[in-house]
Amino acid sequence: MISRRQALAHCGNGAGFFGLVGLLAESMRGAAAAEPSALQSHHRIRAKRLIFLFMAGGPSHVDLFDPKPKLAEYDGRPAPFKLPSLERTPPGKVQRSPFRFKKHGDAGVDVSELFPHVARHVDDLCVVRSMVADNINHNGACLQMNTGEQTFSRPSMGSWLLYGLGTENQNLPGFVVVAPNQPAQGAPLWDSSFLPAAFQGTCVTDLKQPIANLENMSVKREAQRRTLNLAAQLNTFHQERAANPDELEARIASFELAFRMQSSAPAAFDINDESRATQKLYGIDDTITQTFGEQCLLARRLIERGVRVVQLYHNRSSTASACQIWDQHSGLKEGLINNCAASDRPIAGLLTDLKARGLLDDTLVVWGGEFGRTPTAEGKDGREHHPFGFTMWLAGGGIKGGLIHGATDEFGWYAAKDKVHVHDLHATILHLMGLDHEQLTWRHAGRDFRLTDVHGRVVQEILA
Repeated sequence: MISRRQALAHCGNGAGFFGLVGLLAESMRGAAAAEPSALQSHHRIRAKRLIFLFMAGGPSHVDLFDPKPKLAEYDGRPAPFKLPSLERTPPGKVQRSPFRFKKHGDAGVDVSELFPHVARHVDDLCVVRSMVADNINHNGACLQMNTGEQTFSRPSMGSWLLYGLGTENQNLPGFVVVAPNQPAQGAPLWDSSFLPAAFQGTCVTDLKQPIANLENMSVKREAQRRTLNLAAQLNTFHQERAANPDELEARIASFELAFRMQSSAPAAFDINDESRATQKLYGIDDTITQTFGEQCLLARRLIERGVRVVQLYHNRSSTASACQIWDQHSGLKEGLINNCAASDRPIAGLLTDLKARGLLDDTLVVWGGEFGRTPTAEGKDGREHHPFGFTMWLAGGGIKGGLIHGATDEFGWYAAKDKVHVHDLHATILHLMGLDHEQLTWRHAGRDFRLTDVHGRVVQEILA
């Protein structure tokens, strides 16, 4: 770890602020930078980057990727099995899926009629039907899926990955969140918590103007450079007496990143220079698919420029009145039709484009929400929150395609075979990206913390 005196001397020797921040970036990682658990891979990297397609609200597994004929047989009747004590509302009667399923690909993976475009890619997907979470409410479940912790502030998975692996492009944020409508839980889902602030996610909410105030219209670039150089020297003096120098170092680094982004970010975030064929592939030519199509295309542009983690939140459509559009407490059929229509073509376009560019082999794509939905009815035509057994899928970077892993019971209520907890999912993602979840730690409040806390196992069965 460099001293601030060394950093200042380096700046004074003509290296300028850019060199100073390069040194401070190493200092900012703190004592953990010297540990073998950080800043280098622990084993072979299968995935260099991650795209997490987060369907906020909880997509219904029994209507999308986990068909259950028993639901049709028992439709309208009480559930003939023991229900868990953890519940939000008393479970209603069994409710069949209003949608048809069909087998696709060489592996014959069942996919709902609502995902015809994604269905063409099933030979690249590993569909995990036995996911389990611990929280039945959105706030806690979203926190757990994104940070590994249900209640307290913890670093997000993207922050852990950025801390462990760094970024391949010093002119762009290493962790970008694209959420045109921020989820109700907000920044804690991509926050760095007790990790240095430099590892938190950069949230983009306006696709037309992704980075606000990026260009300084009042000061020329040369003048900005001189101003930042002076600010760096003054801040470095201040750090000698600062109570929390890490925060100040992160602020200095953010100034420099913002300066460098002025030349790199406009091109990275501008999807207008893509061909018409590419834009059509993502569904940008259709008002129904335009928003999520733009998000997916932006994800590809960012990861091919070295951004380590991109997370897309699909949490509103043009026809949805609620923020959590996958949260069908009522209007299940209409809601799922709208959700899938808005996301199916963009997701398939992303997979097609990544594969055509040779990026899917070392890019991990994850799809899912914070939990699933009950096989029983809520009210007349809805489904309740359901963390006891639900579906997510993974593709690319080291994943075995054309695979169904795990299973729920015949009604789709409990994960009955090869259960995969959220901690196991996180351990597996870190493993694919070259990190051992038990070694990637940060010392805080007297003990070592990690994304998976004291839990988690790598799901070896789904690895290629």
